[in-house]
Amino acid sequence: MLAMDQGVVEDWLSEFKTLPDSALSTYATSLKDKGSLVPALYKVIRENYSDLLEPVCHQLFEFYRSGEPRLQRFTLQFLPELLWSLLSVSAARDPHTSGCIEALLLGIYNLEIVDKDGQSKILSFTVPSLSKPSVYHEPSAIGSIALTEGALANHGLSRVVYSGPHHQRETFTAQNRFEVLTFLLLCYNAALSYMAISSLQSLCQLSSRVCICGYPRQQLRRYKGINTRLTVTSEFLVQLITGIHYALSNGEVELGSKALDDVLYRAQLELFPEALLVGNAIKSSLHGAALKSNKEGARSIQVEITPTSSRISRNAVTSLSIRGHRWKRHESQEVSVDSETALGGVAIPEISVTGVSGERMPNGDSLRPRPDGRAQADAEQLGAASEVSQDPRGHDPSTRGQEVRRQKSVRRMVENEGSGPTSAGRSQY
Repeated sequence: MLAMDQGVVEDWLSEFKTLPDSALSTYATSLKDKGSLVPALYKVIRENYSDLLEPVCHQLFEFYRSGEPRLQRFTLQFLPELLWSLLSVSAARDPHTSGCIEALLLGIYNLEIVDKDGQSKILSFTVPSLSKPSVYHEPSAIGSIALTEGALANHGLSRVVYSGPHHQRETFTAQNRFEVLTFLLLCYNAALSYMAISSLQSLCQLSSRVCICGYPRQQLRRYKGINTRLTVTSEFLVQLITGIHYALSNGEVELGSKALDDVLYRAQLELFPEALLVGNAIKSSLHGAALKSNKEGARSIQVEITPTSSRISRNAVTSLSIRGHRWKRHESQEVSVDSETALGGVAIPEISVTGVSGERMPNGDSLRPRPDGRAQADAEQLGAASEVSQDPRGHDPSTRGQEVRRQKSVRRMVENEGSGPTSAGRSQY
């Protein structure tokens, strides 16, 4: 550790000791201006045998116990590095060098599991319903949900999951180590939007190291740290994936992708279904999204949300649009039948079904009979037109049936007109 970094840390330690309680808020705001302080504290934590490690851990605990949110977040940003220091020392079986780190982590844990009155906290989490949109899904993307009696009964209900109460811990053991560390990561993920880039990078490095140490992938990553396999739990990996997801969406694309692959690699070896489900879901969502490595942009996870205002699409199918479409179709057929069209290059003349004077008798006979020769000529002309209309190459399939019915009706009228004189004679008689 350089002498300059050591001097920065010593000044920080002496400054807080003489600070009155009324100036905590102003002091928390001024910490942002100390750019060299955070890198110097990282170096102290990574050097397990540093003389400054114990006073630094003690002051970080005083920050968290003060109750000032900004001082608490300042302490939480070092949590990934503190976790790795504890796990690496535990794997090396040298607990004497991690006593102050254990005390700091246990102190934060015991403060978080109780409320202001000292009662145990019971955390509640609301599971989003698939029938209602959220930041994680859109109902329209899933498909239509059947409106069964059970679905309607559970439509307005929300499932709530409770966590706690948690027991206070005085020391780390093999049974409670990852229970405490998982809860600490939960507190860290609750303040992810306030974490600096250096803290997100430390989280990704922690994830990769914990998951590959002692496995063949360690040689591929060329990591020369400890070679002992670290025991992990599924809940611990899920909390790591939550932080990695945020890091992926906020600039750390390379480190985040590598850390996610390492966590999935370990989850496959351990057969952890929860970690595999969450990790593969995040990995699948990243294939269609273009991640940018902009570290100065807005610190958030980008999701697509439909507008909340209700609106009807212009192309929506309604009963009114169906009726309108049906009317337009019938009108187009009537126009095509009544108009003079050319089918197959042959014009079909319009054949009048009325008499010479345009008047008709109630039974369909005309007032003035037509000669037999003209009726025969009309019948021959109708037969020719019928042969032309049966050509499928020159006929529109949409009007074929209408045209055949029209020609049959005309044929009956022509036959009735051919027998006109006999009918007229009977009427006159």
